[in-house]
Amino acid sequence: MARILLAEDDPNLGLLLQEYLTIKGYDTTLVKDGDEALSKFVLSVYDLCIFDVMMPKKDGFTLAKEVRMSDKDTPIIFLTAKSMKDDTLQGFKVGADDYMTKPFSMEELLARIQAILRRSQKVAGSEEVKPASSFVIGAYVFDYEKQVLRHGDNNQKLTSKESELLKLLCENLGKPVSRSFALKMVWGDDTYFNARSMDVYITKLRKFFKEESSIQIVNLHGEGFKLVI
Repeated sequence: MARILLAEDDPNLGLLLQEYLTIKGYDTTLVKDGDEALSKFVLSVYDLCIFDVMMPKKDGFTLAKEVRMSDKDTPIIFLTAKSMKDDTLQGFKVGADDYMTKPFSMEELLARIQAILRRSQKVAGSEEVKPASSFVIGAYVFDYEKQVLRHGDNNQKLTSKESELLKLLCENLGKPVSRSFALKMVWGDDTYFNARSMDVYITKLRKFFKEESSIQIVNLHGEGFKLVI
């Protein structure tokens, strides 16, 4: 049974979609805002996501961008009441696989879900590519599996959280990584105390790269961090 994460802030439409998809054989998890959707996505594995664009706390575009920081493959369908061309283009730019404008028929949504899942299953059935576990960062080499950062003859042993945080930055080299997403991926929750803890770890990571000034972990005000070389 394919698992679907459905993020829709309209309770009537959300429940209707959840009931319809469940009847059609899909294990459908319904959430009512983008923040809750990100928390569910981090903790579970889904075969497809359906995100409403206009949601409280975190809109669908922002949610999709954060999902794509760690997952490039899980299909995403956007639902929106807007029909502006720019919104459609923005949806595809942040990683959407399809886009439906409200109102839409349940049968059409089901057909698009089935088509996307068929395509994604074919890709999954092809030769599997293992995710990178080693990253070159300037003159440094980061071995994620061994939790070691090498610079010449110097080997710096990292803690689990240091390794997870650095891996997330490496996978998104030159791209913003939001604070909320990093906290949920590494700490499991974006509480105030976890946020303060993450700031300490970011400071420690910066010290590890002190031998090469061209490597920087940049603070992005109101957004998060970015690893740049």
